[in-house]
Amino acid sequence: MEYRQISDDYSVSGQIQPEDIAAIKDAGFKSVICNRPNDEQPGQPSAESVQAATEAAGLGFRYIPVISGQITTDNVEDQAAALDELEGPVFAYCRSGARCTNLYGLIQQQRG
Repeated sequence: MEYRQISDDYSVSGQIQPEDIAAIKDAGFKSVICNRPNDEQPGQPSAESVQAATEAAGLGFRYIPVISGQITTDNVEDQAAALDELEGPVFAYCRSGARCTNLYGLIQQQRG
């Protein structure tokens, strides 16, 4: 599993599996955000299955589904609230990591 560090407290990746949570925790992450809608692609693990593994490992979790290419103001606000509320560092994922990265950039623009 590869991920990209965007800031000291925020990294992104493509789709993860529930069994990846142990490595995410071992890497020092305290929370996980899923930005990928369920059933976007056949065979992807559900957000609920990743959430169960995340919570079983003692990490925080937030599900903020974002439709590819259609980031909304609500998505940005929900992601910003999650970053304020969740313990960091935060590991966010979607299909490729692009939505997670774009959300973070939009939050930074809003906060100036």
